[in-house]
Amino acid sequence: MVATEALKKDHRVIEKMIDVLEKLAKKIDNGEDVSADVLKSAADFIRNFADYYHHGKEEDLLFKRMSERGFPVEGGPIGMMLVEHDEGRGYARAMAEGAEKYAAGDAAAKKVFSENAKNYGDLLSQHIQKEDGILYMMANNLIKEEEQQELLNIFNIVEIEKLGEGGRQRYVDLVDELEKLVG
Repeated sequence: MVATEALKKDHRVIEKMIDVLEKLAKKIDNGEDVSADVLKSAADFIRNFADYYHHGKEEDLLFKRMSERGFPVEGGPIGMMLVEHDEGRGYARAMAEGAEKYAAGDAAAKKVFSENAKNYGDLLSQHIQKEDGILYMMANNLIKEEEQQELLNIFNIVEIEKLGEGGRQRYVDLVDELEKLVG
């Protein structure tokens, strides 16, 4: 496996969470009861797995390595991905705030969660397609196989540093659990 394949594996988990977010938003919009703990868990996944862990690997490692090989960071595909990462962080922050306020008794705050969950899902669905279909192919052409292996080894270290031992699997399991809960 090369580093970009590991990032694609993360994308598949994030896409499952996007499906969960869409279902949660629909339940909220239909006036159905949704647990504040479920909303908080979904927001935690987005902030810690999708952004801190996954986007962190891209920004700190893959994009940096591409830049070192002469690929421009400003403008172009990497620049667009960085803008979209920041936009996603705004939606993630708003989802987390909505979930916290809802948990504290503000029933209207779940609508804030819903709107931002839908916006996040729309953004990340397109974002993932661009990374998988364009940017990662460029990275594969730019970064030699032995360097890809080196990046993959660093990804494994970053996983433990950012998520703890077994942390990635805990987040994969969380998505599976939330899928079952929201139907």
